[in-house]
This record gives sequence, structure tokens and C-alpha cells, in this order.
Amino acid sequence: MGTKTEEAYIKKRKRKALRVNMLYHLMRIFPVKKNKVVFTAFEGDGGYCCNPRYIAEELLKRKKNYEIVWLVNNMNRQFPEGIRKVKNTFLNRVYHLTTAKVWVDNSRKAYGTAKRKKQLYIQTWHAALEFKPVGKFRGELFPKIAYLVSEYDSKLANYVTSNSEWCTKLYPEMLLYDGEIIKTGSPRCDVLINRHEELYREIRERYGVPQDSKIVMFAPTFRGGSQKGKRQVFAEEPTLDFELLTKTLQERFGGEWYVFLRLHPQLAAQLESMPLVHKSKHMIDVSQADDMNEVMTAADVFVTDYSSSAFDAINIHMPVFLYADDLQDYLGERGKLMWDMFSLPFSVAQTNEQLRRDILQFDMEQYRKAVDELLEEHGVLEDGKASERVVDVIESVL
Repeated sequence: MGTKTEEAYIKKRKRKALRVNMLYHLMRIFPVKKNKVVFTAFEGDGGYCCNPRYIAEELLKRKKNYEIVWLVNNMNRQFPEGIRKVKNTFLNRVYHLTTAKVWVDNSRKAYGTAKRKKQLYIQTWHAALEFKPVGKFRGELFPKIAYLVSEYDSKLANYVTSNSEWCTKLYPEMLLYDGEIIKTGSPRCDVLINRHEELYREIRERYGVPQDSKIVMFAPTFRGGSQKGKRQVFAEEPTLDFELLTKTLQERFGGEWYVFLRLHPQLAAQLESMPLVHKSKHMIDVSQADDMNEVMTAADVFVTDYSSSAFDAINIHMPVFLYADDLQDYLGERGKLMWDMFSLPFSVAQTNEQLRRDILQFDMEQYRKAVDELLEEHGVLEDGKASERVVDVIESVL
């Protein structure tokens, strides 16, 4: 996008944001409902998922008279009793956000959104420790409009949740946020810690996988159109050799292996399943399952490229293998990663042959030690009580 074109686009977005803001102020003819909480995930593309899901679950557990509304783009998404799903149209969004006492979101609010003084906005973000550079860490690759939208949303937020000293230190630059950061842990990781054994069995039953089998989850990250090259997760099938992967896992760990394929929620909203030409036996696409971490509880091994979910999996010492076959292209388009991938407990393969060697050479004892050192060094708090801590903050307002 040329400079003049970009400036014209920003002016257009600012004019639209002003009109949006005016409507929010007009909607203030309706009072704030003191018991109303409005949730959104991935700009409405997410269903009952990620950090907001487990915060909502905790609210429901407390069995108080809360009005819980979830703004969602796809009305076929299923929610538990006690949560009212509302189509995420512009007018619905303005009305429900204007009349709610509390907002909970894991992504940015629309540019121009207006919050009333006594409303509470908790931004949980959709990643904690993460590979992808965010905000100012993108440098010159950070678009001006993205800067404006990020800064605008961060000024609305009352709190941003953190799971570590690493996040607390870097979020001001990553999220352009100078408000209060509360170290609660990641609500979406509570399920991995609290319900791991239970769901390890239940998820197998749900997908018709034998109880004595093993599962590898493959979850490539969301490119979001930032890639100028021809490789797009949603445009080409992965180069990962699934037959070789399952054969290698069987050699190293034993057992019969199944592959769970998982698209990012915002891609899953566009596609019914991961685009594959060469499918393998024992492959199941779980992209349409609302919450990734719930399904992850069934996995024995996790494979990704740059997804922050790798850092979720290590909280239960699940073996993680990185398959980054487009690493140089990705760095060129996205910018320098937040971590030196090669200094982490994860092996990094750029070819199927290297991934095979990494799996065969995997040392569980050494891996656990490296993971524990990483979590301790960066002050990671994941004890299964994150949702409780966030809801305590919400109830202090409600």
C-alpha cells in the first residue's frame, strides 16, 4: 500500500470511527444493566472458546443472577444454558456493549467503540507467551492503521490479564497499553490443568478414537493475510508428511497414532476444514470444535509452526515439535520473532526429515527439565485458577 493510498485509507477509517462513536453515545439513552456481562472472541469469529469461555464458565458456576451475552458471527455456534448468543451485527454490538456493566474480549474492539465511565473492560488477549511479534515489536512492518486500532482499544481497557512476568514486562510495547496488568494466569489453560485426565478420555469418545490410541495435534498458526508470498495456511495444504509423522511417532513412543488437524478460529470461520489433497488414514479435522485447549487435552504430542499454543501445551509437559518450513519467508513478512526459537525447549525442523530426526532423538527427561526452567525463569503462573481470579475482579465491580 503506497503512502498516499494508506493515508487516504486511514482518513476513511477515522471518519467511519467517528460515526461509530456517535452512535455509541446516542445509545446511552439506555441505562447500564448492573448484572450484564458481554463476551466476544476473535472479533465474533470464535464460538465458545479461548480465555473468555473459561471466564464465562466460572461466572456460571457461581450461580448468581448474571445476564451473560455472547456476540458471535455464526449463530449455529452452541453455548451452554445461561449464555445468550446474539448475532454480532453492528447495531446489536453497539446496544449490548453500551448497556453492559462488563466487557470481556480476547481481541480488539472495533475502531470507534465508546465505553462509559463506570463500565469495566477486561482484555484477556488470545495469546500469552508467543512467537509472533505484536505491536511495536513489528517495527516498520506494523501498519499505521493497526497501530491506531491497537492504541484505541488499549485506552478503553481497564485491565489486561497476564500469565507471566514476561507478558507483564512486554505487554506495554506489544499491546500499546499503559494501564493496569493483572497476573491471573491464562483462563484457557485451566482446562489443561484441571480436567486433563477426564477430557483425555472424553475427547477420544467424542471423535470415535480408541481409548488406548495416541493423538498428535497439528495446529499451524494464522497468517492473517500478512504473508505476501504464495504460501498461505488457508491457500495451500501443509507440506507436513502426515504418514511419516505418525510412523515416526509410533517408532519413538509406541502405540497407534491419530492426527487431529486444527485451523485457527478465524480461518475455521472461513473454511469447514483444513485444505488437504493428500490425506492420511487416522486423520480427524477438529477445526470446527469451538475451543482448541479443550481438544488439546486429548493430545499426547503437539506440532505447530509459530502458534502460541505451544506455550500452553508445556504447562502439562506435553512434547512440542516445531515444523517451520517457511521460517525465512515468515520472518521477512512478519518481522523478528519474540523468541529465539532455537533456544527454547522445542526442536525446530524445516523439513520432514529433520522433524523425523527430532522426534526419534526426543528425550523426555531433558525436555521436562528445560520446560520447568523456562517457566520459572519467566515467572509463568498457570495453576488452574486463572478464571477464578478474573471473575473475582469482575465480581468486585458487579
